[in-house]
Amino acid sequence: MQTSDLLKKVRKIEIKTRGLTRQVFAGRYHSAFKGRGMTFSEVREYQYGDPIRDIDWNVTARFNHPYVKVFEEERELTVMLIVDLSGSRNFGSNSIMKRDLMTELAAVLSFSAIQNNDKVGVIFFTNKIEKFIPPKKGRTHILRIITELLTFEPEEQGTDINNALEFFTGAIKKRCTAFLISDFIGTGYERSMMIANSKHDLVALRISDPLEDALPNVGLIRMLDAETNQEFWVDTARAKNRELYRQWKEELAKYFSKSVTRSGVDTVDIRTNEDYVIPLMKMFKMRSM
Repeated sequence: MQTSDLLKKVRKIEIKTRGLTRQVFAGRYHSAFKGRGMTFSEVREYQYGDPIRDIDWNVTARFNHPYVKVFEEERELTVMLIVDLSGSRNFGSNSIMKRDLMTELAAVLSFSAIQNNDKVGVIFFTNKIEKFIPPKKGRTHILRIITELLTFEPEEQGTDINNALEFFTGAIKKRCTAFLISDFIGTGYERSMMIANSKHDLVALRISDPLEDALPNVGLIRMLDAETNQEFWVDTARAKNRELYRQWKEELAKYFSKSVTRSGVDTVDIRTNEDYVIPLMKMFKMRSM
């Protein structure tokens, strides 16, 4: 990509995502994440409208009357974007590929963060840590992140979410809000997800494309595994092959659901053929309650 074309693409993403941040997500981001990165201040009696999650059950039991914990918001919060750069992101059956959608999501979240005066950092991963950009503030820093998302070429193509979460937990010591952006094609990350969410506030953004839902019956076709770069022939007319694919997808979905449920991680499902604003708004609203 030539420099002029890259600058145009970065600018286009900035205009779109900053517009969404100001017009659609204004105030939602702060409300959704203000309860994270807080320090305990005191305990007081429960008042109508206080969030139930803030009730101090030990004090409530002692005095037989509801009390809530009061927190003071830290002036500086950190947002980490943990972005999957594995080969499967280079897929899309509609006008946008998964990689482009991931870039827009990262941009929206980044501009929302800096508008709230938060720092933003990024971890790019495949089956290894490809790049770590430490958290910083400012528009220039966000534009660097967007540029890296558009141009960075990973050395590997596989997926290791477990390794990414372990690196994140080890690299970021202070509690932060983190967005794990991936299609979650893989397993083996349940324990590391549980540990990461116990130390930080983790949100999983699962990206998918409708053509991945089922193997179509189109006869004998040559397929490429984007993460291993292996080519092979598949007879999609055989019901057994379509059933094996369905079972594989079902196992991935069950593992993801089990992992986020046990870890207490909030999730957002975003598809390439749908507007990502609606699911993001639902997530912000849910966390603001």
